[in-house]
Amino acid sequence: MRKLVALLSLLVLPACGGAPAPDAPPGAPVAPKPGGDDMMAAMLAGDPAPASTQAPAPPPPAPTVAVAMQAKSGSKLAGKAPLAETPGGVQITLELEGVKPGDHGAHVHEKGDCSDPEGKNAGGHFNPGGHDHALPGKADHRHLGDLGNVTIGKDGKGTLSITVAGANLQVGDAKSFLGRSIIVHEKADDGGQPVGNAGGRIGCGVIGAK
Repeated sequence: MRKLVALLSLLVLPACGGAPAPDAPPGAPVAPKPGGDDMMAAMLAGDPAPASTQAPAPPPPAPTVAVAMQAKSGSKLAGKAPLAETPGGVQITLELEGVKPGDHGAHVHEKGDCSDPEGKNAGGHFNPGGHDHALPGKADHRHLGDLGNVTIGKDGKGTLSITVAGANLQVGDAKSFLGRSIIVHEKADDGGQPVGNAGGRIGCGVIGAK
């Protein structure tokens, strides 16, 4: 009787799940574990990593320079001239007050020196290309520093906004306005040779430094 009971127990246990499952045969696939093991297994199998969602770095800001205008030759001129490098050249916005009404020539001069009471230390027009003087829009080539005229109203105020193609604000570049100066003249620039017949210098502002 005991032998019969033992035999029946051996037959019943596999059917009830009480005995451990037999080992998988060699080479049989193994189901991956959930969670991080699945990702590791996929990477080991050669699956590409998820694409990065990080945004590209923004481009560096465009160079800018803030110029403070100084009165020269006994004038009462005051103002500012912010400069900004753009894809089309250097944008200059010359804002003046305390100036006699009418047109007044404005130029970028070759030296960044406003120490002289009459602005003479600023040198001549900035002209790296060796061109003749001309007013903007009147010639394909002119002094790179030729800005034209700023018109002053009866209130003594006026603004000139111009983008100078070919110029930049890069350190050490042959066509850079850095280390130059902006000069405002007592009279209008008439476009004549060699520098426009604009008379004395009533305002000067240094454009940064090289």
